[in-house]
Amino acid sequence: MKARRNISSGSPFEPRFGFSRAVKVGNMVFVSGSTAIQPDGNVAGVGDPYVQAVETFKTIKNALQQAGARLEDVVRTRIFLTNINHFEPVQRVHAELFGSIRPASTVVEVARLVKPEMLVEIEADAIIADGE
Repeated sequence: MKARRNISSGSPFEPRFGFSRAVKVGNMVFVSGSTAIQPDGNVAGVGDPYVQAVETFKTIKNALQQAGARLEDVVRTRIFLTNINHFEPVQRVHAELFGSIRPASTVVEVARLVKPEMLVEIEADAIIADGE
């Protein structure tokens, strides 16, 4: 089996819940569900799904970079919205980042996320094309 590398964002939730922001195995990177939560524990962009998506993708991009991957390596995204009416602003952010990359993607509405202020949670999977 290829070596496994756990990647941390420094979130206090990681050790408490026993997860990593991302896990890299070989040339594959799996980024956990990420939100607009900031290092101080507050949620950025309260009430604004566009801003929350931007902040969420910053977290994802940082995790990918720590793993040696780029947004161009993303092959799948999964987007969870607490209100499906937020689809348009969130898909705008997705298109700004992935318009030419065009990963497989899913968008679903969920009842709620960990904090009531969170409107968006996003996962990403990447395959680094040039190996490890």
